[in-house]
Amino acid sequence: MQSYYYLLLDILSFSIPFLFSFERKRMHFIQYWKAFFSAILLVGLFFIAWDIYFTYTKVWGFNDEYLIGVRIFQMPLEEYLFFLLIPYASVFIHYSLEYFIPKIILNESITKFITYILFVVSFAVAVFNYDKIYTVCSFGLFALLMLLQIIYKWKDAQRFYLSFIVIYIPFYFVNNALTGNYSENPVVFYDDTENLGIRVGTMPLEDSFYCFTLLYSIVLVFEFFKRKWNYPPAPIRNYGH
Repeated sequence: MQSYYYLLLDILSFSIPFLFSFERKRMHFIQYWKAFFSAILLVGLFFIAWDIYFTYTKVWGFNDEYLIGVRIFQMPLEEYLFFLLIPYASVFIHYSLEYFIPKIILNESITKFITYILFVVSFAVAVFNYDKIYTVCSFGLFALLMLLQIIYKWKDAQRFYLSFIVIYIPFYFVNNALTGNYSENPVVFYDDTENLGIRVGTMPLEDSFYCFTLLYSIVLVFEFFKRKWNYPPAPIRNYGH
């Protein structure tokens, strides 16, 4: 049973958002599946390539005790599923919040201020830790995303910055489950010479910036596909009835 630990974690994280996607009276999320899965797969390919490279170079590794034993390019099947199932569950939370509490949104000035702060801090961390490959890649890519946010002023940030606070709660528990907080040994282990050595629970701090970049990129690409393919506007809950 222990060998199904990571696989079950993937499936359990995904199952509830997946089942609620079929609900038709409110969000009716399955109507967006073509655009949503296209966005997840497009962004996911980049992160999977990154993941494979870091697995090859032993920046991180995977404990066979908790795996079913199928590996592709040295990376376990469960890790590939992670990039499909965890983003699905996480981004579904973002759109659920948009539906149920549409009025909670940052104004443009606060969003701009937060973006500038995040850009400066993440860029500085990447520059001053250029010899740690996970740190420079995770903070560097996050800084690039913030720079693009400054240039293009995507309105999605006004809601996603708040959504990420909610998303971070299940993300924290899932990633801590993977990094050994609730098991005898970690499923995913890291070469700490390649990161800052700062842990949030048991996961490296870099994982949080990695996660934000992955999820916000998916939201941006998803919204692009929705416009390109002329999807109807997202439904908003009517509180007047």
